[in-house]
Amino acid sequence: QVQLVESGGGLVQPGGSLRLSCAASGFTFSSSAMSWVRQAPGKGFEWVSTIERVGSITSYANSVKGRFTISRDNAKNTLYLQMKNLRPDDTAVYYCGSGTLVRGRRYGDWGQGTQVTVSS
Repeated sequence: QVQLVESGGGLVQPGGSLRLSCAASGFTFSSSAMSWVRQAPGKGFEWVSTIERVGSITSYANSVKGRFTISRDNAKNTLYLQMKNLRPDDTAVYYCGSGTLVRGRRYGDWGQGTQVTVSS
């Protein structure tokens, strides 16, 4: 079955960096567009970034553009999210998945999430 396991979250000070990883199995990772979404405390899901099957095609939410970088290693079936210049409003649970986010609702396959807390 599909498994998506996020890691790399934690507590970081404002301006700091983190790299999230997502280990994928149970499906053809290299054939799937992959995304990161996040959910801040008390809020709905927010799309963060997507990378197409061909890793050179990426897209970002305006709130993270220029600070976050999505990438993938198809040989390792792993998705990444490099986050720099983190801000307190980046605090959220971050989820990776091959599914979609429509009107705040997730469809398809998503992981269990990893907590990112940005605080001094």
